[in-house]
Amino acid sequence: MTANTGTLYVVATPIGNLEDLSYRARRVLGEVDVIACEDTRHTRHLLTHYGITTPLVSYHEHNEVPRAAELVQRLRRGEDVALVSDAGTPAVSDPGYRLIRGAGAAGVPIVPIPGPSAVMAALTASGLPPDRFVFVGFLPRKSGERRRALEEIATVPWTLVLFEAPHRISAVLHDVREVFGDRQIALARELTKKFEDVFRGRVSEALTHLRIHVPRGEFTIVVEGAAIDRKEGKADAPARMRALLAGGVRRPDRPDPRRQDHRLHRHGGAAALGAATGQQIGPYLPLMGGRDRVTVVLAGRGGAFRRGAGGSPGLP
Repeated sequence: MTANTGTLYVVATPIGNLEDLSYRARRVLGEVDVIACEDTRHTRHLLTHYGITTPLVSYHEHNEVPRAAELVQRLRRGEDVALVSDAGTPAVSDPGYRLIRGAGAAGVPIVPIPGPSAVMAALTASGLPPDRFVFVGFLPRKSGERRRALEEIATVPWTLVLFEAPHRISAVLHDVREVFGDRQIALARELTKKFEDVFRGRVSEALTHLRIHVPRGEFTIVVEGAAIDRKEGKADAPARMRALLAGGVRRPDRPDPRRQDHRLHRHGGAAALGAATGQQIGPYLPLMGGRDRVTVVLAGRGGAFRRGAGGSPGLP
């Protein structure tokens, strides 16, 4: 930390249950000079619960560019700033990327305060292999684009994790069954909340479950990976990722110029690392540009990926 600048704290907040705010996050939120948040009313509810009176300033996708510049100037003047989102880790499917990059470029220390993650919560409760997984995030809204996106990852042998809204969950599962077949699946909804529920079974059984139980709340979907061809072996997975890049998948160090916010998706420890570095972690491989896109994060025991030349995330 330099003597003349403040520190940017990237603070993860609860995804539903207010008790999940860590002691460290609570302390930091009470000590900084200002908290940058998506919705001041939403964040004020959290702060009031813990008796925190730190001033708030709005920071969302509609004002991210000018507000990021303002906050970087405040950091340069020596003020400490906490960045939060409405739920989970900032910059992971939420605003924050521009501020983190700007602060890093200005030489401001960036400290991640890790916390709750819908991805990790659903993955560990799913009963599916958690040692290697691919975080897909939200699929495109239109069925044709969604199926094409699913086809891109249909042969990946690792567990898949997706997000989906309740009004599209059945349509998404129909496409998943059409492209992937009737794989094992877990549907997690309302995680950490009063009506938390995790359904486990095959895709066809999940569709039947949704016809009986009206979908409510955002879903985290965990899907069994593709069966591995034993003749080709485990090396197929990295090869598949190289094929995705060769086929036009955008590299993480070359963001889509049509995107103005470069938002990421929620996940666990990698989210904290991404928040601290201002990098898109993992690597993230956006399969589509614009609003409807797929973002892929690869994670695995032993480090399935390494950093490539020039500091960009690379494939082994």
